[in-house]
Amino acid sequence: GVVAEFKQMVKTLHQAGLEVILDVVYNHTAEGNHLGPMLSFKGIDNAYYYRLTEDPQYYMDYTGTGNTLNMRNPHVLQLVMDSLRYWVLEMHVDGFRFDLASALARELHDVDRLSAFFDIIQQDPVISQVKLIAEPWDVGEGGYQVGNFPPVWTEWNGKYRDCVRDFWRGEDQTMGEFAARFTGSSDLYENTSRLPYASINFITAHDGFPLHDLVSYNEKHNMANGEENRDGEDHNRSWNCGEEGETDNPDIRRLRLRQKRNFVATLFLSQGVPMLLGGDEMGRTQLGNNNAYCQDNELSWYNWENVDETLLDFCQKLIQYRKDHPVFRRRGWFHGRSIHGSDVDDIRWFSMEGEQMAEQDWGQGITKSLGVFLNGATIPNPNPRGEPVTDDNFYLIFNADHEALQFILPNPDYGNLWIKEIDTETGWLQEPPSLKAGEAIMVAARSLVGLRHEV
Repeated sequence: GVVAEFKQMVKTLHQAGLEVILDVVYNHTAEGNHLGPMLSFKGIDNAYYYRLTEDPQYYMDYTGTGNTLNMRNPHVLQLVMDSLRYWVLEMHVDGFRFDLASALARELHDVDRLSAFFDIIQQDPVISQVKLIAEPWDVGEGGYQVGNFPPVWTEWNGKYRDCVRDFWRGEDQTMGEFAARFTGSSDLYENTSRLPYASINFITAHDGFPLHDLVSYNEKHNMANGEENRDGEDHNRSWNCGEEGETDNPDIRRLRLRQKRNFVATLFLSQGVPMLLGGDEMGRTQLGNNNAYCQDNELSWYNWENVDETLLDFCQKLIQYRKDHPVFRRRGWFHGRSIHGSDVDDIRWFSMEGEQMAEQDWGQGITKSLGVFLNGATIPNPNPRGEPVTDDNFYLIFNADHEALQFILPNPDYGNLWIKEIDTETGWLQEPPSLKAGEAIMVAARSLVGLRHEV
């Protein structure tokens, strides 16, 4: 039956070297609000299983679905824990992504880091050992809790998504935060003794625009959902590159492809765990619909006949590049307490002139470009076999300006000869050119360049 098929699927994925993370929704049920159907818990013990308002005929709705499961009661917790253990012990999944996890942690009204839900997860000998990923927000007041989950948890980093979107669409005042997000968001996770992999970095997810629409639409186009375009997020931090929707303009099409490469390259070269939305690698579109969960048609399906082979090839090579180079997936933080520190040797930030960024440079709101040196010789954590990890050195140049800019490479202390391997204007370079320390390099408008120095 279905159970045997699922077990076989998990086994097959494991044999292929893939882990299985189950997306679980314990924050609400399908019974909706007071107008919804009675399917199970409403008829068993409504006040026990659900969060109710002072007027007990109505439901507290922290989830946007009409109801919220009451995780303060022991039998509700037991139900959830029994379910989680079943999936691990019987079905052999490797972890869970918890939908609207903040709703699970509400004790009275506020999200509580010491809630019973967190305690019982931490103490459970089975569940505490698998991968736990929080969607660290809900729709209630005070529900946005990015960076506030306990040490055993990793989190969808919504601040990474927002900052990187703003950076590549050219917003002012994003440079300092962009540097923090690119290096793993230590400001969010280090103070709870978590490591960079606590940050699940993403640009797009199943909610909202896919990547193609992020660079093709300024506004949501949800009329097909039947709610007169009221549903879905209004503030998407998207940019259509000059024309709303699909276009035959070759300049806009080229810019959109470059922006897609910028987003994906930033994602896979950042510290933390990259999460790529399925379909983004091949240019899937929802035609501007940013809330397509209710559409079971061409709007939400994959179009296998219309794959962007150029983008797919770029993504495949980028994933392999990250696998090949551990400097992009360090298991520990960069040593510098501050990203602006001048005494760190594992990472350094540079201006267009090839000089180290000074404190005042970070405050220049109009600055849209920077270079970063990543030292492959100073990766602090050994591999799982206890062997030291070393890599080549890398110099990445981010230019989110609307004009092409000239950058000077750093002095020979950082490397004599650099090989230009990544350019989001052209894609992967078949015959990578070499550049010497101190040499000038032109970087196209709104593009990223990656250079490698063999150690």
